[in-house]
Amino acid sequence: MAVSLPTAFAQIPRYPLLYPHPSPIHPLTLLSAYLNNNNDTTKAPYISLYAKREDHSSPFACAGNKYRKLEYIVPDILAPHSRPNGTPPTLVTEGAVQSNHTVQVAAVANRLGLEAVIVLHKGTGGGLAAATDKASFLRSGNAQLVRLLGAEVRILESSTVPADGEEDPIPGILEELRGESKAPYWIPSGASLHPLGGLGYARCAFEIAMQEQAQELNGSGRFDYIFVACGSGSTVGGLIAGLKLLEKVEGRSGSTKPPRKVIGILTSPTKPRKYHEGRVLAFARRAAGLIGLDPGNDISMEDVRLDDRFVGTAYGVLDPQTSTALDLMAQREAIILDPVYTAKVIRGLAHWVQQGDLVKDWSLHTRNWDRPDSMNLLFIHTGGQAALGAYADLVES
Repeated sequence: MAVSLPTAFAQIPRYPLLYPHPSPIHPLTLLSAYLNNNNDTTKAPYISLYAKREDHSSPFACAGNKYRKLEYIVPDILAPHSRPNGTPPTLVTEGAVQSNHTVQVAAVANRLGLEAVIVLHKGTGGGLAAATDKASFLRSGNAQLVRLLGAEVRILESSTVPADGEEDPIPGILEELRGESKAPYWIPSGASLHPLGGLGYARCAFEIAMQEQAQELNGSGRFDYIFVACGSGSTVGGLIAGLKLLEKVEGRSGSTKPPRKVIGILTSPTKPRKYHEGRVLAFARRAAGLIGLDPGNDISMEDVRLDDRFVGTAYGVLDPQTSTALDLMAQREAIILDPVYTAKVIRGLAHWVQQGDLVKDWSLHTRNWDRPDSMNLLFIHTGGQAALGAYADLVES
């Protein structure tokens, strides 16, 4: 099932890391019934929930959203400019100790026959500090998997974002590798700061629209809201850009339906929401310029919708409310979430449904549309369950 893209977008090189078919979308019937029946809003429209399973998107280790981003980065990795004097590139990236991104970069290196250097920062977030068995946290979960994949792993005391006056260790590591006659290829944390980092989820927007037709959705016949985690930001930014381009394509074909809205659930309180909004806007505009949009005119801050009410005490810390969301999804739908990203999304999504935020938002942002009898909400499951093993002492059964 090929995804149809506008010409300018379709011509951008992409290396397939995903299955040849879209990641599945399926209804969350039991969770929908539970949240609608425990809704504080009287006479609210019925909200049907669906999940897009990015954790089932690729045959490689720990399928998740980063493979979709890396598909557009791999052609640049393989380009001649990344091979000075014919030297194969060495992939270098960084993340928190339980980073999903680092596992997927290590897996891609294996796929391409390249070496990988993975830098894990003890100081990123509060997961390690909150763990009662810190030695286990450092050797299990994703930290175990990057070693199993054969990557060179360096564990540092620092954070991915150096504190004021603290030296960034990455330039020194890259220079060290060059001194060993290697050709380091730097992939920023989460791939978001890479110039091509937003393209994967811009393409995903078209994939979602194609799948809507097979779901026989009530109401508008499309997913009115798309909920996804917002960490480094390019997953949300890419979706925004892709949906904007999709609106233009649909508009030319005569569609008059209201636009789909992306709600990014922030997962870290380290930086204020305004900081993240600026990043997401920049990522969305950068992707927009690559796929044929006018970044300044087609993408605005009004398109960026982030919610910071569910970040918890620190990035990577499984607080009681997020743990409850983890239990809710497992016990209602037999779907396992991860403790860092998707559990916070379900916590936020449940609040939006039960507290009436979804209906209020619809009324505020689609004034020209009648109150619907039903609405469709898509949750994007970005993977990450492998980290659960490192949180065994924090996840209560």
